[in-house]
Amino acid sequence: MSEPEVFFVELNGVPTRVWRKGSGPRIGFLAGFGGLPRWIPFLDRLAERRTVVVPSLPGFPGGGRGHAQLDDHLDWVLAARRLVGLAGLDGADLVGSSVGGALAAEVAAIWPETVRRLALIAPFGLFDEAEPPADPWAQRADAVPALLCADPENWRRLKAPPEGADAIEWPIEQTRASEAAARFLWPLGNTRLAKRLPLIQAPTLLLWGEQDRVMPRSYAARFARAIAGPSETRLVPGAGHLAELDRPDEVAAAILAWTA
Repeated sequence: MSEPEVFFVELNGVPTRVWRKGSGPRIGFLAGFGGLPRWIPFLDRLAERRTVVVPSLPGFPGGGRGHAQLDDHLDWVLAARRLVGLAGLDGADLVGSSVGGALAAEVAAIWPETVRRLALIAPFGLFDEAEPPADPWAQRADAVPALLCADPENWRRLKAPPEGADAIEWPIEQTRASEAAARFLWPLGNTRLAKRLPLIQAPTLLLWGEQDRVMPRSYAARFARAIAGPSETRLVPGAGHLAELDRPDEVAAAILAWTA
């Protein structure tokens, strides 16, 4: 994989990394649990046909300590909206996974002109007491890879320190991403997004890993029923919660077809 172009935008006074690669119509990606400390094959597959733009969420890798300035849910949603604009994604297609999926849905709901077509990969944001999501923050560190990916090695590869990484700063950055997600999704991942899903007019693709151990598969139907615009749900065989890590080619192909 070749490296993407890197530039920075200022979000709430914090320099925030944005990756860009490819050519063609723009498509944005808001990363899932743990963020993206490195470029991944899924993004390369998208970049074969599109200009892929990946802004870092506050507190995630590339987002510095931006999460420390966000005190409540509204702060997070406004930050996501500003980030989409600063990254040059107004009016583009938008993809969000897991944590990023919850924020992508919020942006599409509240600012419908911002998103042309939407793809959500097992997004957070809903909560059913009878069938609650798993709590990634309550797990032992050695249990997290198998919780998030059907093949735990895909998570381990994502989080493995690259050659030359700061041995002190690298693990701090990864822990910070988990803390940032917890601040946004507390408590229990329930952001009451269900109230705003009927505002989403953008055609929406819902992708769910068949082996997702975090978000119950029934939540896909809840999203589909509530979204006002046309939607389609697809299961991804052999994939866990972060389907883009387990099955990058299949997930990218589904998204490219949906946003063509």
